[in-house]
Amino acid sequence: MQEQKQAPGELKFSYGGQAVIEGVMMRGAHTAAVAVRNPEGQIVIHEQPLNKTLYRGRIARTPFLRGIVGLWDALGLGTRALMWSADVALGEEKDGGSFNGPIGFATVAVSLLIGVGLFFLLPTTAATGIGSLLGITAGGSAETVAGAAAESQPFILYEALPIGWEATVINFIEAVIQLAILVVYISLIGQMNDVKRLFGYHGAEHKTINAYEAGAELTPEVVATFPIEHPRCGTAFLLTVVFVSVFVFSLLGRPPFFWLIVSRVVLIPVIAGISYELLKWSAANMHRPWVRVIVKPNLLLQHLTTREPDVHMIEVAITSFKRVLFSEGILKEEDAAVPAANPAAAYAPASGD
Repeated sequence: MQEQKQAPGELKFSYGGQAVIEGVMMRGAHTAAVAVRNPEGQIVIHEQPLNKTLYRGRIARTPFLRGIVGLWDALGLGTRALMWSADVALGEEKDGGSFNGPIGFATVAVSLLIGVGLFFLLPTTAATGIGSLLGITAGGSAETVAGAAAESQPFILYEALPIGWEATVINFIEAVIQLAILVVYISLIGQMNDVKRLFGYHGAEHKTINAYEAGAELTPEVVATFPIEHPRCGTAFLLTVVFVSVFVFSLLGRPPFFWLIVSRVVLIPVIAGISYELLKWSAANMHRPWVRVIVKPNLLLQHLTTREPDVHMIEVAITSFKRVLFSEGILKEEDAAVPAANPAAAYAPASGD
């Protein structure tokens, strides 16, 4: 048995995870473990040490800066884990495969660009146009463009707005559009059978962490009794980002369109850092009734991205989490052993799914 890094049952770290294709990734302080069930019903494990500087260094202990680590966790490590899980689920995994590589990094970059465009730049442009239609912003500058000529200017050539209610109203409209895109996007993809299963694994991940944090036994039957919502969920993080962005962007007023777009991109780490701290604080204060009221929208939104998992999904989530606990020195290796293959648990999608 390896030397323990902390006493059994002592919660020193906020464990997290993510659903992947036919599996779950769990992340601790030292290791990320992905457990995926292959077409033969066997649970395949991939473990990767985490970067010491990012996850256990000064950045990880610095408020607001550590939110950047959380953002990288979701976009970087999570995306590459998702790619690896797809290979396993299709029976194409390679022994000793790594999350790293040109294809993995390229996928992360493309995903990031699409995410920024869809959830930041599109709402920014749309809100600017709506502001123009409402007469809050006017095309062109009153000093340089007169009368009807001003009305003919494209809406993106509006006169910059200082800090005030007008800028705040447009920023609020922008946030509403962001939230609407998020909800519609999740609702639409949630109709796909494969995504429904992904959301089931998401529920299994939440239930497993909830059970551990409650000190319960990590067995499928016990874990199944716990809720599918969790206050530190990535979905809750996204909703928090939307609300935080209203306040942060309102401090800038409404600068010219070019600088408006630049500010949306440049301030992503700032907003992520603030959102992370709020999410972490609220999760630590869930025992306060008024905090539970505040986070209620976050928990409700999670019903879009989670579904009740079956026991086979929960078994995969527990296996992944136990491998992380073993890496932390909390479990013995025999207690974190991978269960035997169960062909009955393998997912065989129907033709046309």
